[in-house]
Amino acid sequence: MTTTDSAEKAQQLAQGAVEARLAACAQISAPVTSVYHWRQAIETAEEWQVLFKTTPACYDALEAYLTAAHDYDTPEIIAMPVVRGNAAYVGWVRAETVAR
Repeated sequence: MTTTDSAEKAQQLAQGAVEARLAACAQISAPVTSVYHWRQAIETAEEWQVLFKTTPACYDALEAYLTAAHDYDTPEIIAMPVVRGNAAYVGWVRAETVAR
């Protein structure tokens, strides 16, 4: 998952990851309001959240892509484990991604 400051940037990150087959799907949710510490101040920003559906084997390549493509100094890039999932959906995610 990552966040960015515009719908257009979220779309670009999602499109690039899916085209490169680093994610089978990317969902954009927005806007979300983020409140955070940054450079000794509390900031509030409207952001777009992008959730990428990928596999553990593709995570490193997806993180590298997001780090290179993102314009934030320190982009949020986090992974959350899937504890359980519909077998057919999980199989689809595996089939649609390519580990690099």
